[in-house]
Amino acid sequence: MNFRCLSHRNGETIANDSEFSNEWTEIKEVLTGITDEDLITEFESRTRVEKSISLTINKLIKERLVAKSWAEESPIFQSKEHTSGKWRLDFAKGKISVEVAFNHGEATAWNLLKPSLASEYNYIDKAIQTKLGIVIFATQKMKKAGGFDNAVGTLEKAETYLKPMYSLLPCPMIIIGLEEPESFVIEHKKDGNRKVGHVVKNYF
Repeated sequence: MNFRCLSHRNGETIANDSEFSNEWTEIKEVLTGITDEDLITEFESRTRVEKSISLTINKLIKERLVAKSWAEESPIFQSKEHTSGKWRLDFAKGKISVEVAFNHGEATAWNLLKPSLASEYNYIDKAIQTKLGIVIFATQKMKKAGGFDNAVGTLEKAETYLKPMYSLLPCPMIIIGLEEPESFVIEHKKDGNRKVGHVVKNYF
């Protein structure tokens, strides 16, 4: 997959420092290593036909990061009261945390805050201490081509949060926007009361 980056508090510069560069390289390798054919094969092999390729992308990212020894669903805090999904990082390794943010646009602020929760000291004992956050969104073009729900947040929306929330986001971050597939789109068809996605290849 192709992607573009926004750098918050010099996140991209920091990612190329020796303390972070190996993990940052792994993230880039995982994303660029997911081909259109990988997306199509995984999407069409799912037992339940989905509306979009969001779960497909999630699954492929998860499999490939875990294969590189990234921890999944890492709790931010030690407290048993704060171990549910909203208090967990999607992935973590070394000093980097990763969030894959294909959820409702209203969760955009929370998705951006989680790396700072993981990096800053807190009154509640921490289970992990990171220094750099990576948050992955779909771009507006990916949202459309990939069949995503209209309510899903995007890179473009996340960008509008960075300045007004600057003081609340002390953790350096790289905000990644996944670009649309080059060779296909997802088109919706009705299946009873629900919309399902179908791969339509581009022939040009």
